[in-house]
Amino acid sequence: MKILTKIRFVRLSEVSLIDIVLHMNDPRVAEHMPLLTSEWTPKEAQEFVTTKEKTWQQDGLGHWAILSDEAYVGWGGFQKEGEDWDFGLVLKPDSFGLGMRISRSAIEFAKADPRIETITFLLPLSRKKLGALSRGGAEFVENVEYGGEVFKKYRLETG
Repeated sequence: MKILTKIRFVRLSEVSLIDIVLHMNDPRVAEHMPLLTSEWTPKEAQEFVTTKEKTWQQDGLGHWAILSDEAYVGWGGFQKEGEDWDFGLVLKPDSFGLGMRISRSAIEFAKADPRIETITFLLPLSRKKLGALSRGGAEFVENVEYGGEVFKKYRLETG
């Protein structure tokens, strides 16, 4: 019998900076994060949390820490990029298997939010398994440069 874990979204400021540091310093995470170019310290983690909290103040939405059965498994959420609401998800390697479930919950959240008409996804070129995006209704838009790196941009209509 498979036991489902309870997934919960909380503010990044509610989790330990050390958990975030350990997560972001895992080389398996860096494999798919071309903009992650240096080791994180608690200072970098605090700056990250502070920056993400500012998006909540500015836009009323942002990135969450994600808990599975109350344990930190990663972070993700929505960030305003121009006219787009971009969705990002960065999980700890031992929680990669939760990605679809977490993404579905976040997309359902977005569909219920009248501000979010479309969701974009920027994926590094290293990501090869993209069938779930297409099956979920997302369409490839174009390759875009962001922070000096090229990403595949997909868009999903929420309406």
